[in-house]
Amino acid sequence: MLLKVLSWFALCCLGLSEQTPPGASTGAVPSAAKTLVWGPGLEANIVLPARFFFIQAVDSSGKNFTSSPGENTFDVKIVSPAEQFTRIWLQVLDRRDGSFLVRYRMYASYTNLHVHVLLSHQHVAKSPFILKGPVYHEGCDCPQPSGSVWMQDMHCPVSFSQIEQDLALFPRVDPDRNAVEVPERFGQRQSLCHYTITDNKVYIKTLGEHVGFRIFMDAFLLSLTRKVRVPDVEFFVNLGDWPLEKRRASERLHPIFSWCGSNDTRDIVMPTYDLTESVLETMGRVSLDMMSVQANTGPPWREKNATAFWRGRDSRKERLELVKLSRAHPGVVDAAFTNFFFFKHDESLYGPLVKHVSFFDFFKYKYQVNIDGTVAAYRLPYLLAGDSVVLKQDSSYYEHFYDQLRPWEHYIPVRADLADLLEKILWARQHDEEARKIAVAGQQFARNHLMGDNIFCYYYKLFQEYAKLQVTQPKVREGMERVEQPTDDLFPCPCHRTPPISIHHPCYDKTNKLWCSQMP
Repeated sequence: MLLKVLSWFALCCLGLSEQTPPGASTGAVPSAAKTLVWGPGLEANIVLPARFFFIQAVDSSGKNFTSSPGENTFDVKIVSPAEQFTRIWLQVLDRRDGSFLVRYRMYASYTNLHVHVLLSHQHVAKSPFILKGPVYHEGCDCPQPSGSVWMQDMHCPVSFSQIEQDLALFPRVDPDRNAVEVPERFGQRQSLCHYTITDNKVYIKTLGEHVGFRIFMDAFLLSLTRKVRVPDVEFFVNLGDWPLEKRRASERLHPIFSWCGSNDTRDIVMPTYDLTESVLETMGRVSLDMMSVQANTGPPWREKNATAFWRGRDSRKERLELVKLSRAHPGVVDAAFTNFFFFKHDESLYGPLVKHVSFFDFFKYKYQVNIDGTVAAYRLPYLLAGDSVVLKQDSSYYEHFYDQLRPWEHYIPVRADLADLLEKILWARQHDEEARKIAVAGQQFARNHLMGDNIFCYYYKLFQEYAKLQVTQPKVREGMERVEQPTDDLFPCPCHRTPPISIHHPCYDKTNKLWCSQMP
């Protein structure tokens, strides 16, 4: 039975499970021996801003709990035997489906860590889990020299389909030519960052007026280069909402990295700044992130309000139509504006404004409407991670993971003009079990593909594949400045790895842009 349960979890983690294993009976209690514990937070080589792992409650007969056995069922302690105090903030989040997400943020590095998972003072599964060797905290600048080893440690996918699609338009990339042509074409009208990463150091030059959003990219690049040696690469990041490269594929395209793509443009898509920041700041401050959502999914499905819900600002005409629809059918749709900006002259028609609602309160409702803003609505990852079904507007805009989503499996599709929204809500009401399955599949997708480890993998793979296309050597251009790593005098981090070697070292193959350790 245990092997069957483990097999199911292997499928589940890959998003392949089609059937839920039998649930534990009412009144059952978790078994310390049969309960399952797994995840990246139990591996020393996986360094994340907030590490995490999972607990699945299983009863003595081998059946999984499908509802919460109690918020305080499991006690988790993380200690380093060599230290009197461990500077670690830890949370056990009840996902209320029989599983728990344990997250912790380290504020110092340790020689070893012992992770104790206890149930009524008994060790669960193979507890204590021992993370041997140096266990580095987020601020530790100790990159893995080999990208292939790092990707293997992180369990990164071999490929990402969106990266392959985006880069297929660029058989060759000339950093020297781009350094001249991109600023000439976009530099005066748009806000861009011109980055070069060389010898694992980050350099930047900003173009345009509104460059405040560079802080998100700066922080992520510094975080990534603290963890792994990034190939030498030179690229431009669009700091605006709209993707920029509008030329046809038959024309000379300029590679621009953007947080959003569209069917009418050729930009290279990265995870959004919102999702990127949430990964970096998880447990660092109060913020919406993919882990917090999983512990705040509202009441059980059968107790949720059977109304479609939406709140937001007036950043698109279709949002006006949505509020208008809500006025006409208040028992079906609850939609209102929290801010007017783009259509302020229409405030009297579509107001009054309502107070902001905690995002977690969205999940008191069964149906979540996801509708574009200025571009794609960046809240979609969090809506999917909840316990409601998403009704997603058809859109020409997309984020880095949209090509993996399937309509009627992960979400309910709605026409771009919302003409069939009422029809789709009524369908969901009349097909409650089918709607529930779509909600669960969307939630599982978010859990499997949009957590912090996946985001780091995506960025690294993007830079790795893009670097291979470069036909001239990336350079620190005139006007570029070094983006310095933050200093940590309070909790210094001695790095056990061999100091990085220069790209001029004989062990670096400049033609293939590979280190000796990366060569086949």
